[in-house]
This record gives sequence, C-alpha cells and structure tokens, in this order.
Amino acid sequence: MPKKVNGISTEMLGALSEEFRSDRANLIAANAVVHAGLLESATDYAAVSRLPFTFSIDLKTGKITNQKSSGRCWIFSALNTFRYEIMKKYNLENFELSQNYLFFYDKLEKANYFLENVLKTTDEPVDGRLYSFLNLDPLCDGGQWDMLANLVKKYGVVPKEAYDDAASSTASGRFDQYLTTKLREDAMILRNMVKEGKKAAALQKRKGEMLSEIYRILCICLGEPPKSFDLTLRDKDDKVTQEFGITPQAFFQKYVGLILDDYVSLIHAPTPDKPFGKMYTVKYLGNVVEGKPVSYLNLDMKKIQKAAIAQLKDGHPVWFGSDCVQFATRKEGIFDRASVALEQLWNVKFGFTKGEALTYGDSAMNHAMVILGVNLDQKKQPNRWRIENSWGKDAGNEGYYVASQEWFEDYVYQVVVNKKYLDKATQKLLDQPLRELEPWDPFGTLAD
Repeated sequence: MPKKVNGISTEMLGALSEEFRSDRANLIAANAVVHAGLLESATDYAAVSRLPFTFSIDLKTGKITNQKSSGRCWIFSALNTFRYEIMKKYNLENFELSQNYLFFYDKLEKANYFLENVLKTTDEPVDGRLYSFLNLDPLCDGGQWDMLANLVKKYGVVPKEAYDDAASSTASGRFDQYLTTKLREDAMILRNMVKEGKKAAALQKRKGEMLSEIYRILCICLGEPPKSFDLTLRDKDDKVTQEFGITPQAFFQKYVGLILDDYVSLIHAPTPDKPFGKMYTVKYLGNVVEGKPVSYLNLDMKKIQKAAIAQLKDGHPVWFGSDCVQFATRKEGIFDRASVALEQLWNVKFGFTKGEALTYGDSAMNHAMVILGVNLDQKKQPNRWRIENSWGKDAGNEGYYVASQEWFEDYVYQVVVNKKYLDKATQKLLDQPLRELEPWDPFGTLAD
C-alpha cells in the first residue's frame, strides 16, 4: 500500500482561497498591508493615544545618541547613564562619552577571552555543539552589563571628543567579518598546536603574537585609544572646568564617580529551570578573562520595578535589557502590544506566556536602553515608562520611546540597579553561589 502523503493538495488550496476571499475584513487588511506595510497597518491609533509622553518622574538628559549600523547598544546605554551623572554634577547642557573607546577594548578582550576558551575546549570536536557555539560569533558587537563594568573598571572612560567614532565602529559589519575570520584561523592554529603536544608556555607565547596582530588591526580600523587627555567643560553659566593629562581611569572615578561593584543585574525569568531568588551565571560568557563573571539575580517583576522606581526617584537613570522587536512602532516610539494590533489585523491569537516564549526561543533580551522616567497612577503604581534609545533622533519621538506597563512586564528581561535600592532580605540573596546555565541559555544572549 503506498504511503499516504499529507501535502497541500489543489483542493485544499482552493478551499483556503475561498475561505480567505469570503471575509470582507481579509480583503481590506490585505489592501492595507500590501501597500503600507505590516506594522504601519497594524498600529492602533486609540491605543497609541493612551500612552502620552508625559511622566510623573522624568529625568532630563542630553542630546539623543546614535549607535548607527553597529551592535553597541549596551555600551551606548551604559555611557548614557554615566553622562547623566557628569551633566548633573557639572551643570552641563550636553555631554557624550566615547563609545568607540570601550568598543576597542571590548574587541581586544573578547579576542583573548575566545582564545582562552579555545584552549579550554581542545578536546571538544569542532562540529560539536559547544565548540560550534563558541565559534559562531566570538567577536560580536553585543554585550551585557557585567561585561561593560569589567571594561570600565580596567580601562576607564573618555569623552567622545577625545576619541571619536571611526567608520568601522559606526558600520561594523565588514570589520567584524574579517576580524572574526582571523580569530577563527588563530583558534585552528592553537588547536593544532595542542594536537602536536605543545606545552602551555608555547601556546601562551603564540597567543600573545596573535593578540599583537589583533591590536594592530584594531588600531588601523578604530584608531589607537588615548592613554591620557586634556579636558575642558563649560557649564550652562559659562563656568569652565579644566584638567590636563588626566587618565581614563581617573576621569571615571572623579567625574562619573559610580562604584560599579554596587550595581547588580536583576532578571525576570519565569521558567521552571530558574527559580526566583537564586543567582545565575552563563558558562563561557564574558569578555575580560580576569573580570567579574556575568551574574544575575532572578526576581519577580514587581520587585524589579520597585527597585527601578526607587533609583529613578533618587535621580539616577536605569540601564535595562529587553526584546525590542516585539510589538514596537519605530515611527511613533511605542512599545506596547495593544498599539500593534496584529491579532486584530490577522484574526489570530498569540498565546505564549513570557516563560514559554523564552523556552521556545521566541523571545530573549536583544537590546539595551535607558529608563529615564515612569508615570505612577493614583495608586502609585507604574503604568508607562520613558525610554532613552540610541538609534538617533529620527527613531521614535525624537529618539525617545514610551513603554506600556504590560509591555514592560512581558518583554523586559534585565534591569541594573544599585543594590541599595533592594530591601535587606533581597540583598542577602546576592551572596549565594552562582548556578551555571548552559552557553546557549536565553540569558546568554547579548544586547546589540
């Protein structure tokens, strides 16, 4: 008996077409989407109007920044929180820190981190899951908060005028491509040396030669970073502050003044494998070999929001990571499921819970931004959030977005706050041993 084929028959196609054409709403929807585009046709004007750009708590900052064609959002958003401290302390109209500076050292440190991981996994097959994962994108632009903190603690920061963007940092695709090729070749050489029985000293010597090449490439593409610089600040009242020959590390300590070890990453991971109240890390995730491991405390969303609001009330912006592609309108600057009425347009239902979306790979953190404000209702509960993005002033409302409370709960995965804004019982949870997650866990994704 021939095997039954469960394909799409001519009869089925005819029935599908007849069903589609029998509904007037389908024809109207098709006309709109084909000509105007999906999100443009799905935007619900009434829902958008319920999310005004006014907030009961609202921090003012400088001109909107633009990461352009690069995956440096995690650097931009962190430096935007830093510059706020400088602007407030020195009464500045605007100020910007060099994203290119940390981008340079992140590439150098990631190269070393990858090669060290190569040496740790020489017994892994090249086509095995672990090595394939490590080899996939070892020098990607993206990152996480603890990776940023490790860079700043080691290298400091500099003003943008001391080390401006380069063509390869604002459009990093080709730069990343060929640098990654060189690094993969280096990994092959090290693996072959291990097969030949070379000793650890010889391997480290060869790795040092490889890093010398990487440094040269970075300097050619991005420029060599300054070891010190002169600084002149002119405030809103024309008062001038000057420093001469200040180092990047001294500049961060004096002008930004944040103690980065006091800041902790809170995640919302409502999945069975990650109980709330536990600390987590991800295997093989990082950049600075000797730096602090990437670590998270998993909490319920109410506790996370409470800490974020406390930090905002105290006059400090909040770095956070989210899934920015979900139910977002770039033109209006809205993050909100109701405002992107795809269920109504398509006549379907999206039923994933947050935990299910994480488990089945439909959602994860992919972008970092800054929370600058929140609106509290009559019960002092948040109902919308003011977001500073790094896509330039032509994206969103002059570069800013508003996120509904519902969207925040569904698509915000990580919030970084000073631990002093956590209650005493929650602070004690930070002292737990780290539970290791696999490298491909959704919380190992990088914001870019």
